[in-house]
Amino acid sequence: MTQSTELDPEDRKIITLARSARARNGVAEGAAVRDETGRTYVAGTVELPSLKLSALRTAVAMAVASGATSLEAAAVVSESAVLAEGDVAAVRDLGGPGAVLLLASPSGELKPAS
Repeated sequence: MTQSTELDPEDRKIITLARSARARNGVAEGAAVRDETGRTYVAGTVELPSLKLSALRTAVAMAVASGATSLEAAAVVSESAVLAEGDVAAVRDLGGPGAVLLLASPSGELKPAS
């Protein structure tokens, strides 16, 4: 995960989008990803009896389904202090090791890298 007191405005934007998704849908997590063209994909946690997806995996799936071939950055807003291993893997699968990965609290403050 990347941590900085001064975020790039585009990274701040995806944190804001993730916060909005979480609040609007009343879900545990909100996520947003930015692809190689600058398009963003926003999602919340999916909790159905037959389908459970984290917000980040949902956002990555939306990007792939829309034709994204790479990710520049991903942000998750959650009460959790760490990201699930599978969530990190989904971002790395599409974005590689260079993709910025941000974890923020519901207030939008970055959490320390773990």
